[in-house]
Amino acid sequence: MTPLLLAEPSERFLAEDHVATLTTLRPDRTAHVVPVRFTWDASAGLVRVMTVAARRKTRNLVADPDSRAVICQVAGFRWITLEGPAAVFDDPARIAEAVRRYTARYGSPPPMPNGLVVIEITVDRVLSLNN
Repeated sequence: MTPLLLAEPSERFLAEDHVATLTTLRPDRTAHVVPVRFTWDASAGLVRVMTVAARRKTRNLVADPDSRAVICQVAGFRWITLEGPAAVFDDPARIAEAVRRYTARYGSPPPMPNGLVVIEITVDRVLSLNN
């Protein structure tokens, strides 16, 4: 799949330091929405969210291999939503890449608790306003 190309204002907005929401679906199909930090990899069309295997968001995605997830970053009247198929990885190389990108974006490394995993969302739908 070819990564989506975003307009320059959207790329700049995604580079800003904001918390976003991550939405996944629980097994009963109700929405689970939590604040997260994330990174956007434009060249791969991937959103990465670091978390722990035992968290609800992770368990939601593992429970349904066909899961989709949504990241929504908001700042005032500007917002962007990135959506796509999501998967959870505990592969050390993927985690190292996620740590590298997180550190570059937020200026410090993420917490490194036991059970660290990375959620990767392959973005296939984008909605935005004022960016």
